[in-house]
Amino acid sequence: MMSARPSPTNEPPGRREQLAPAAVAAALVALWLIAAAPAYAWGPSAHRLVNRWAVDTLPPEIRAFFQANREFLVEHANDPDAAMKKDKHERELHYIYLDKYGMFPYLKLPHSFDKAVEQYGSGRIHRDGMLPWQVGKISLRLTEAFKAQNWEEVKLDAALLGHYVADAHDALHTTQNYDGQLTGQTGLADRFEIRLVDKFSSFFMFARRDATKIADPTEHAFEMVLESNTWADHIILADRQALEGLPDYNEDYYDRFYSQVGSIVVRELSGAANDTGSYWYTAWLNAGRPELPH
Repeated sequence: MMSARPSPTNEPPGRREQLAPAAVAAALVALWLIAAAPAYAWGPSAHRLVNRWAVDTLPPEIRAFFQANREFLVEHANDPDAAMKKDKHERELHYIYLDKYGMFPYLKLPHSFDKAVEQYGSGRIHRDGMLPWQVGKISLRLTEAFKAQNWEEVKLDAALLGHYVADAHDALHTTQNYDGQLTGQTGLADRFEIRLVDKFSSFFMFARRDATKIADPTEHAFEMVLESNTWADHIILADRQALEGLPDYNEDYYDRFYSQVGSIVVRELSGAANDTGSYWYTAWLNAGRPELPH
């Protein structure tokens, strides 16, 4: 009779058999979390464009400071996306699944963070996205940096704030079907947010508005995500229609797709730049209009 194969560890075979299913389950959960996590929102080109445009919306009292630091704002426009590689909680700050809260305009979701947590629990609120509250948080942090006259922090927070404001103007980051994965259109986020912008951004015309004071930064962030959410179904349908009769997502697809959603892209990126300028201006006003360095 052959002897049993020795255990490669100090644990008896029975113990290893009990651990195996748990290890497999843990691996499956980890893979599910990775698959369920949304892709980045607007790609690097779009975020840089938003911060660059935002400077031009500012009034003379603060424009010179931001103009002098425009390249810094552009250079750091994508820092929050880079932070996802180091901070597992960063990703939830870039989206909100509004359609997890009933029908538009999602009246079941309180805009007060404390009330939302009280109603749904902290776990669900974090899991389904924190984007509007993150905009409010960074807006407050920028205000405090202005008050402290910490100009390096002002520049960095302004750049980060522009990133989250731009995310709020991305329709796909307001829906659980963010990548078209629920409708057999996986890869939609990359096609809409990155490739389309990279291909056609040289044609974009910025619809500039003067920066204005925002009464409630968090409430305004909810207005932004609600407005952009109205475009989600249109984008998902346009992606499907643009592929009809084509073998793959080739140049003809992108020409068709852009003809249907190009105006939305320009509208939302312009809106993001205008709102970013208004958030910067609001933070400065709420800080008591500190004199800015030359």
